[in-house]
Amino acid sequence: MDAIKYVQEQTNLGNDLPSFRAGDNISVSLKIIEGAKERIQIFRGDVIQIKGQGNTKTFTVRKMSGNVGVERIFPLSSPVITAIEVNKRGKVRRSKLFYLRNLVGKKAKIKERQLK
Repeated sequence: MDAIKYVQEQTNLGNDLPSFRAGDNISVSLKIIEGAKERIQIFRGDVIQIKGQGNTKTFTVRKMSGNVGVERIFPLSSPVITAIEVNKRGKVRRSKLFYLRNLVGKKAKIKERQLK
């Protein structure tokens, strides 16, 4: 029974995470442990896909680092994720935004969705 409680404590079940969808610009705060030191690193970018369901749900965030596109896949139930903050709500017509990989500059910009 202790093992089950430990797993439930370690997994972030998404209860305290905000709802977001493809096209949104989010900041993911990650806990990085290097030796005895611990720090928070923020990965800021656009959500290009959300995949899976339940504990196996993952989301992919893409950002531009200089002229290079960087994508990172995060499990939603990961204990490494400390917080997710939604910066902008995007207005897109698809759930998978892989076409952004081929676009550069203003063409790769996602319009902002007006909240009602």
